[in-house]
Amino acid sequence: MSKKTLVGFLLILSAALVIIWISRSEVKKKNIFPETIRSSTKNNGQSPNPMAEKLPQAEIVTEKFFLPPLSRASERVTKKYFGLFVTPKNSPVQPENFSGYHTGTDFEVFPSEENADVSVKAVCSGNILMKKTATGYGGVLVESCELSGEPITIIYGHLKLTSINFNVGDKISAGDTLGILGRGYSTETSGERKHLHLGFHKGRAINILGYVQNKSELAGWLDPCQSICTD
Repeated sequence: MSKKTLVGFLLILSAALVIIWISRSEVKKKNIFPETIRSSTKNNGQSPNPMAEKLPQAEIVTEKFFLPPLSRASERVTKKYFGLFVTPKNSPVQPENFSGYHTGTDFEVFPSEENADVSVKAVCSGNILMKKTATGYGGVLVESCELSGEPITIIYGHLKLTSINFNVGDKISAGDTLGILGRGYSTETSGERKHLHLGFHKGRAINILGYVQNKSELAGWLDPCQSICTD
């Protein structure tokens, strides 16, 4: 092989090596953190960070739980729970004036509270929609609220109406004292025993029915104990 031919061969080899080195460098740049790059193109551009995907879900879950309206709430559910079918014959409360499926949960007072003021607290933050005297309740207050992003109304029944210092349209916060329970077997409770009737009705419409006649109608209500009977 002549000297001229050898030089030409070495030049071609050098050029080929330079091209290979440049190509490999470009590929290396494009494949830094390949999993992150590939993941970022999935799920319509959502973050590939698994913690970032879980945070919104955790925030929604925490909305499920409200504050109890009374202390030791779960201990007080001893007579009428959500969905119980009641008639004057089978009712755990005698005498009974109503029939149907119970749309709320009744929270009873303890013996030591029969003649004491029992404060009722707001279970969530919202606005007062209704404050009035109603047959079957005595004093009743209705509050707007949201549960897991969906609108609901909260019915507080058997309150002493004159003890409620809020008015329709007022904004209240979870834990605010709404008033006190009405005196048992008086006009403050519409002749009922001293207790709190708590109802969760789906949607924004005001509905204070304490009972419905068809079980299917309970679909318009929620069991309050799923959210507040946690203490």
